[in-house]
Amino acid sequence: QVQLVESGGGLVQPGGSLRLSCAASKSIFSVNTMGWYRQNPGKSREYVAFITTSGVTNYADSVKGRFTISRDNGKNTVYLQMNSLKPEDTAVYYCNTVPAVRPYWGQGTQVTVSS
Repeated sequence: QVQLVESGGGLVQPGGSLRLSCAASKSIFSVNTMGWYRQNPGKSREYVAFITTSGVTNYADSVKGRFTISRDNGKNTVYLQMNSLKPEDTAVYYCNTVPAVRPYWGQGTQVTVSS
């Protein structure tokens, strides 16, 4: 069974940092580009960052220079290090393949940036 389980969210003050984790089934992790997405209520889910199986990364302009995506192939886990967080980064964060596959969406993890 394919599973993507996100964790690491929470409440942080502006300027703070969080590291998100996404544990994936080996069947999808080992052969796919993995990405992070985020969504706020009433808005479309938006792309944040991706990392290929060989470690090539790409970021949305809104997070470039502040967020870093990485993957641990031995643990089938993808990470998102988020620094210099802003209130506009508040959202539910999800991981999925790139392009995203509908059945893979998990519950996500809430990130709230507020003073």
